[in-house]
Order: sequence, then C-alpha cells, then structure tokens
Amino acid sequence: MIHYHITAIDPVAHLFSVSMTIDSPQAQTEVWLPAWLPGSYMIRDFAKNLIGLQAYDQNKQPQSVTQLDKQRWLIDCDGSQLHLNYQVYAWDMSVRTAHLDQTHGFFNGSSVFLAVKGLERSTHYVEIGAPQGLEHWQVATTLPRVTGGDFEFGRFYANDYEALIDHPVEMGTFTVGTFEACGVRHDVVLTGRHYCHMPRLLRDLKAICETEIQFFGTPAPFERYVFMTHVAKNAGGGLEHRDSTALHCSRNELPTSDDEPMSDDYRNYLTLCCHEYFHSWNVKRIKPAVFTPFNLQSETYTPQLWAYEGITSYYEELLTYRSGCVDKTGYLDLLAKTFTRVYRGAGRLQQSLNESSFNAWTKFYKQDENAINAIVSYYTKGALFALFLDLTIRKETDGKQSLDDVMRSLWQDYGVTGIGTDDDTHLNIVSEILGRDASPEFAWLDKAEDLPLESLLAEFGVAMTLRASNRNGDQGGGDSPGLIYGFGARYRPEGLGVRIMNVANGSPAHQCGLSHADLLIAADGLQVSSGFEQSLSVFKQKSSITLHWFRDDVLMSGEMPIESAKKDTIFLALQDESKIQQWLDSSVE
Repeated sequence: MIHYHITAIDPVAHLFSVSMTIDSPQAQTEVWLPAWLPGSYMIRDFAKNLIGLQAYDQNKQPQSVTQLDKQRWLIDCDGSQLHLNYQVYAWDMSVRTAHLDQTHGFFNGSSVFLAVKGLERSTHYVEIGAPQGLEHWQVATTLPRVTGGDFEFGRFYANDYEALIDHPVEMGTFTVGTFEACGVRHDVVLTGRHYCHMPRLLRDLKAICETEIQFFGTPAPFERYVFMTHVAKNAGGGLEHRDSTALHCSRNELPTSDDEPMSDDYRNYLTLCCHEYFHSWNVKRIKPAVFTPFNLQSETYTPQLWAYEGITSYYEELLTYRSGCVDKTGYLDLLAKTFTRVYRGAGRLQQSLNESSFNAWTKFYKQDENAINAIVSYYTKGALFALFLDLTIRKETDGKQSLDDVMRSLWQDYGVTGIGTDDDTHLNIVSEILGRDASPEFAWLDKAEDLPLESLLAEFGVAMTLRASNRNGDQGGGDSPGLIYGFGARYRPEGLGVRIMNVANGSPAHQCGLSHADLLIAADGLQVSSGFEQSLSVFKQKSSITLHWFRDDVLMSGEMPIESAKKDTIFLALQDESKIQQWLDSSVE
C-alpha cells in the first residue's frame, strides 16, 4: 500500500507539504508525476512545482534520488519501507492544478501526489491535515473516507492511482448546500465571498441533475456528487471528475434571490454545471479506447474529442431547457450564441472537427491571437454537429428516435462495461438507428465547411438569420440591428485608446495594418474609445480613414477602408411552435 500525508504548511508562501510511505518498495523504486490530467488536453508539467524531494528508509537513513527526466525519479532503497518528503508550490488559480493562500486551498491529485511505477493499481491512502492556525477550515472531496465526519480533515483512500487523482480537494471556510436527486446526495460547496441565494441554486441544480440522471437511466453511476465552486470577481471554467466537478464563477453568475428573473450570467453558470455533470457519463465513463487507461506522461491523440466535448456542449443547453430552468426563447438564444462563436472565426474554414480534436494539445489549448483565423473549437462546432445529427435522426425516423438514443446506447455498451470507443463507434451506432450508412453525415467531420443546418432548423420551426454584430462584445442571439460598417478586430479599452486583442484576416483592421497588442489611439485625427465601431457610421461618405496606433513605443499609421460590416452573428427565431415541439419537447424514451 501507499500512504500520503498532505497539509498546507505555509499558505502565505503557497506551499503544500507532502510525505509519502511506500510499503515493500523495490530495490530501485521509480516515482513519477503526471504531465497532464484527464479532461484538460495540454502538457502542464506539474513536476515544475515540486520542491525538495528527499527519500529515507524505515530507519530514517537518506536514500539516493536520481532524476531521470522532468517528471520521473529513481530511488535506491534497501529496506522494508521507503519514505518520501517534498513540497508543492500552489499558486495557479484554476480548476486544473493547485492553489493555496490564507483564504482557501485546492488541489487535483495529479498536481501533488507522486505515483509509484508498478504500483499504480494498489490501494492509496491519504491523510489530509489541518493547517496550523487554520484548524477551523473544512474539507470538501468525494474521496472515500476512513476517518472523520463530513467536511472534516481526516483519512481517505482510493482503489488506485487513477481514482486518487480524480477526486479534487477544496479546503477552507465555505458555504454548503445539499439536495437529493433520484436518491443520490448532492453537495454544493461555494468558496469565496458571494451573495448567493442558496435555495434557488439548489432547486435549479436539483432539476438539472434529475433530468440528466433520468436521461441515461437510474441508478446514477455515483453514490454522492459534489459541485465545488470558487467564487471571485472575474472567474470561469470547470473540470469534470467521476463524482464531482471543480468550477470557477464570478459573483454575478449566482442568484441573489428566489424570484429574480433568469439572467444571462446565471444561465451561463447553470449550463456550465450541466456540462460538467453530463461528463460524469460522457467522458468519465464513456471514453475513447486510447484513454483506457490514461497515459499521463505524454500526449494521447484522438480525433474523437468532438464527441465528448461537442456532444456534451449540445446537451448542456438542451438539458438545461428540459429541466425547466430556461424557456424556449432562452434556449434558442444560447444556441444562437454557440452558432455565433463558430461563425465569427475564419478558422472554421481552415480546420475540420477531426483535426481540431486531434490537435487539441497544441492548437486548441495553446491558442494565440491568430486562433480565430486558423482553428475551430471542437466544443462549439462539435455542438453544432451534434445538433445536425439530432435533427437528422429525428427527421428520418419521424421523431421516433434521436441523438438521445445514441447516448443511451453508448452508455449501456461502453460506459457500463468500461470498453472504450473507437473512431467509428458513433458512426456505427447512428447507422444502425437510421437503417443506412451514415457516412455522408460523418464525412462532415473531415470538412472545413459550414454544416447544412439552416434548412434543418427550418423543418423544426426555427428560422436562422445572420446579422452584423451590433457592438464590440456582441455574443449573438437577439434580433437588434447590427452595425452598418465593420472593423474586424476585438479590443478592450485601455489608456488613451483601445488595445487590439485579435484581428480577422481580410477585415478592414487587417487591411489597415493593425495587429495583436497594438494600442489604437486615433481615427481620422480623433481619439478612439470603447464605442469605436459604432462611430464608423460618421465616416460613411469616405472610402477610407487614417488610423494611428502605438506598437510598443513606435507610432504607426495606416489607411482603413470603410466597408460594410460582416454578417457573422446569428439570431434564431421561433417560427412554428408545433414543429419545434417535435424537437425540444420530444424526449424519445
């Protein structure tokens, strides 16, 4: 067996202290730390934060430690036990690694727990100790307990190393709410200062969780589930785990009363929760064969991520609607924003969904200012492909079957059994449901083209309209008039002007010569501001205007043509209530 003890030894210096005991070690024992963690497909080199690794035998005699590479060490041992001590620097405020200060502590096991080569399938015990002077802190995790009561420090265990790193730990002083969904206890943990009206949040999450459990069928694949959310001024994101999820949100994303109208911010938080919860089935248990088991020391490539993040992104909105948390108008607004995120990027015409999935390690997770011109997201376009499959199946089967049946088949044949999916698994299931070869539909996965969704949506009572953006930051949805003239760059207000974030190829901003990080200060001799795009209408009598900007400390200028704004913003309107019911209000059992 392997035993760990972890405690926040110095919250001000952001240091966890970890001690580790290995029973019956080999004469030469290799230990290693993951380079990435499941669900976040980028090499993160967690070992860079490991400090001062030391080894001792059962008599406290030092043992030789030889580093083999960036994340592996070889330790000589001639005794019946091997003891390791080290520290971990934790100052990444994200859901992916570890963070520690005087207000709270958080870690994923992949950031702090060394694995022992050859013993990854052994039982792992973990004692989480209270920080000195902060004994009043609580602990939230779904690791099975050996000692201690709910939210107390104590001893825990995992059946193997993969399970050990799949139960994140939050510690500090936090708000806890509990509800039951389909007989399963769910805890909601909020860390950080907030003004959340917990009864409203619990009611809405209960509706979402019951909808998802019933979608795949009872019983749920876990006995307890924890939503752990760190609340801050500006935060966002989530990472799925087998029995929990780690989330970040901003304060304005949480409800402050029981009867306040559904805001866009709160709706976004609920869909994030719905997304990560859906992953309990689709990615944590239904997953690609190349992830069974995970190779956590190097990249693992697969073209299937569209099916795991894209389909999940489709259902995060659809199941939030089915739960009753948003109405049809709210759902169509969410879907329109997904369309808009895809259509805004010329990268959708450069990269296919299969390519996007395969290159997640470098292109999606390491995006730069040129991403809008070079790549497409397997989340958002994957969601549109899921919509394409769902409507196609519903149309060809006269509403008797849908993408729901594909997911339930995947759950029974792959999730329950633990068999990984192959690259053609989804194609084969859809082909069986349609009674024909679905290769023409799945061929779209290799095309860098827009999916034929406008006509399909019309058959289900929804009109799709393209309009120009109405402002910098317009996310889509809504039928407000768009701008007449275009700019083609995203920016934020800064100092005497606006800082350019990215530039679309071929746009007026591109033709003028602007680039990422330029500080645009003047247009036609007048200072620019956050409403720059709206002000372009005053130049309608001109063919071009002169822009001035700083690149580093060099003043530059260029001529920007006055051109019609590009129609890349989507509005979805309900046209036929009876037709849309065959889609949104028809959950095929």
